[in-house]
Amino acid sequence: MARFTLPRDIYYGKGTMEALKTIKGQRAIIVVGGGSMKRFGFLDKAVRYLREAGMEVSLFENVEPDPSVETVMRGAKAMLDFQPDWIVAMGGGSPIDAAKAMWAFYEYPETKFEDLITPFNFPELRKKAKFIAIPSTSGTATEVTAFSVITDYEKGIKYPLADFNITPDIAIVDTELAQTMPKTLTAHTGMDALTHAVEAYVSTLNSPFTDPLALKAIEMVFDRLPASYNGDTAAREQMHYAQCLAGMAFSNALLGIVHSMAHKTGAAFSTGHIPHGCANAIYLPYVIKFNAKDPTALSRYAYIARFAGIEGGTEEELVNNLCEKIDAMNVSLNIPKTLKEFGINENEFKQKVSKISELAIGDACTGSNPRAINAQQMEKLLTCVYYGEKVDF
Repeated sequence: MARFTLPRDIYYGKGTMEALKTIKGQRAIIVVGGGSMKRFGFLDKAVRYLREAGMEVSLFENVEPDPSVETVMRGAKAMLDFQPDWIVAMGGGSPIDAAKAMWAFYEYPETKFEDLITPFNFPELRKKAKFIAIPSTSGTATEVTAFSVITDYEKGIKYPLADFNITPDIAIVDTELAQTMPKTLTAHTGMDALTHAVEAYVSTLNSPFTDPLALKAIEMVFDRLPASYNGDTAAREQMHYAQCLAGMAFSNALLGIVHSMAHKTGAAFSTGHIPHGCANAIYLPYVIKFNAKDPTALSRYAYIARFAGIEGGTEEELVNNLCEKIDAMNVSLNIPKTLKEFGINENEFKQKVSKISELAIGDACTGSNPRAINAQQMEKLLTCVYYGEKVDF
């Protein structure tokens, strides 16, 4: 049985955070990150609007990038103490992802983190609280998705948690928040959005409901991301919408091995964390070339190319030109082409690539990839990405 799930309401446009004034409830906890929402005045605005709605408000601040299991448990404890009937998560993907996981432990304190790793295994939520997400970055689209990514730093593994239960009730896509992103974050989150849309379109679970969303998002990212990166405010607004469309698509069609690889390499190396969107941007052209050996995937990638206005006589030419366009976009956004160029130590890569490959095969995103892959092929693919070698298998 297929399913298509979105938030009950999506408010979008400049100043739409004012929708918080209309929320009915007793207590709201706001989950935020490291300070940008406070620095730019958005946190104070959210508190004011919720108080105007007649609510008591509590804050859980300083959620770190790539939130940890420990942070999730601390946030759940704060919720248990405060007993909110609304959870409001605002900022980048990290505080929103963390708040989604906190939500589960707030409603079911006896749950173990290991219980939630299995995809679509969450208990039924909304017994105590509903959820509002307000994104400040234009990439993760976690405000409209059934996903959350939490990192176990002890194991060096990012776990994608997946369940329609954690799709927010309300998404507030206020474009004022997106204007505050620095250039590097704009680049990484924008390529994350492109990867979401491309992977959703070629996923084995693509559908007539998700395809239009994915294609429109791809078109918008190609058209708007370079200008957004360079500070164009109108382009920033459109990118905030594009990433949301991509999120609606992948939340329902799922993803592929670009994300499997990004999840399992992001926190794996001592020489430096690989930001999620940056990892996706690096891996995407290599994965397209691997997947395009499958005839169905080849045709769908070729359709993406045509839809985006890319020329080519054959499907193979179209897909090759699509990869070249992504490569050129990465260059313009100062994103490296290889893991070696990123700065990952070669000896450490060689020591860890086999285990990383096994973990990536077991990632929740691998099952919907359009071409089957085993651990040996994954290791070969990651090696191609490390050195910038041609993918010809």
